[in-house]
Amino acid sequence: MRLGPGAEFDVIRSMLGDDTELPAGVLVGPGDDCAVLESGDSPWAVTVDMSIEGVHFRRDWLASHEIGWRSAAVALSDLAAVAAEPVALLVSLALPPEDARASTGPGLQRGIAEAGTSVGARIVGGDVTTAPGPLTLDLVAIGRVRRPLLRDGGCVGDELWVTGFLGGAGAAVATWERGGEPSAAHRQAFARPEPRVKEAQWLFGTGRVHALIDLSDGLAGDAGHIATASGCRALLSGSRVPVADGVEDVTGGAAAALRLALSAGDDYELCVAAEPGALGPLREEFQERFHLPLTRVGRLEDGEGVTLEGDESGPIPLEGGFNHFERQLR
Repeated sequence: MRLGPGAEFDVIRSMLGDDTELPAGVLVGPGDDCAVLESGDSPWAVTVDMSIEGVHFRRDWLASHEIGWRSAAVALSDLAAVAAEPVALLVSLALPPEDARASTGPGLQRGIAEAGTSVGARIVGGDVTTAPGPLTLDLVAIGRVRRPLLRDGGCVGDELWVTGFLGGAGAAVATWERGGEPSAAHRQAFARPEPRVKEAQWLFGTGRVHALIDLSDGLAGDAGHIATASGCRALLSGSRVPVADGVEDVTGGAAAALRLALSAGDDYELCVAAEPGALGPLREEFQERFHLPLTRVGRLEDGEGVTLEGDESGPIPLEGGFNHFERQLR
């Protein structure tokens, strides 16, 4: 698996070193959304995701049960990103002393359990401790997968498609950081993302999808991960990106709204690379089934990196998406 560009993957590369050989029974190792472990005809997909106060959420933005839901949904979205069926969650909490004495823990657990139940996963264990802070949640999500859809299966000529609308969660964060209150829709997008588990399995079932990823770090960054892993370049069409309603009002214009949709992250929609012409005839069926749009936003071509279709001056290189090692919530 080719690891993508950027500071986060540089850290991962430094941790892995030269030892990239996978042990027996491990089908997929570092570099994708899940590890995949051999288990007969139905391998296990396993992922872990950490949510830290002040980095991934703020308590003046979200209630405890919303923090729990969001933390679980983010981990479950990684299972969706390989078309796995969720089975179980392991939950570890590090609670500051004042939270250990309050109702924070039960609120977090309620949100986690509700998110898991929404896609068929149950809490089966974990660990709880006290710590000086900040509040930290660490979730392991486990699922079954027939054949994982990975980032590295894209081919030159494949079309890039996304589910849903982009930029709503980023608009909520931008509004909060300015001291405002986001719209109900934008707040919902950040506080209660929906893991696209059923959508991913439906796309897998078409037999026409080559690569899959969830949009945690923005379309530019995550399409770039597919492109890098597949040895291609991603060319995105700005006019096709499905920007969520109201984002222009937050950013002050269409160009800034597009930049936010491309780079802010936290959408947890799906981006797929599919055979040319394969998903177009299926768009209406997808929308009727899931009440979500399915939008073609670009293609894979020869080269490397991510570019945005420009005017006569040619494609515009894009830097990528959200980077944990360059920015934190303020």
